[in-house]
Amino acid sequence: MTTLVIVPTYNERENVPPLVDALVAHERVNVLIVDDNSPDGTGAVADDLAARHPGRVSALHRTADRGFGRSYIDGIRRALREPVDVIAQMDADFSHDPVRLPALVAAAEGADVVIGSRYTRGGGIRNWSAQRRLLSRFANVYVRAVTGLRARDCTSGFRCWRRDALAALPLDQFVSDGYSFLVEMLFVAAQQGQRIAEVPITYVERREGESKMSRGVILESAVTPWRLVATRGRVRAIV
Repeated sequence: MTTLVIVPTYNERENVPPLVDALVAHERVNVLIVDDNSPDGTGAVADDLAARHPGRVSALHRTADRGFGRSYIDGIRRALREPVDVIAQMDADFSHDPVRLPALVAAAEGADVVIGSRYTRGGGIRNWSAQRRLLSRFANVYVRAVTGLRARDCTSGFRCWRRDALAALPLDQFVSDGYSFLVEMLFVAAQQGQRIAEVPITYVERREGESKMSRGVILESAVTPWRLVATRGRVRAIV
């Protein structure tokens, strides 16, 4: 299947070139870099990569409200205009191994959404502190308990969507902007009855740059599951 990988970026100029090289090494895989007006010049690097890989790599420059979720929404809208079968999400910092992308794409033959999962059998995490491992584990247990989602890794940002499944999401209704945007996407997909599968991955701490995690992101992630449950009826009406 033809695949378009959306990579949101903010200050990732060191990571993006090797990541793109690794992704385009796969056949039938194209890349859309969505840069959130990075002050370190990531946008210019993305343009250079698009020029080096015409037809395989493109760049979308955002100048509106900054944010992880907003970047993905703009990227998804652009991706849905492309003639592709699968649309993937992944981080720019090599925490998601491009080598695992074909396994996720293959699993999309029998599922609408495929999660690159740290917490299914065979998955794992490398180079994290015990405190961060505990926080991530707790976050997933918390999300599952509140929302009723069955996926083992609800917060993973490495995903593949069948085009029709992603097109069915009511993007205009999404309000989450941090990493809880990923939970909102999965929750709505589950409410629609989409088939959700998981493929094991090993998550690796970023190579370069700084983590985008903040107190605000953590707070939003704590509140979002309750908001989603409280508006469950509205979500069902929308979909």
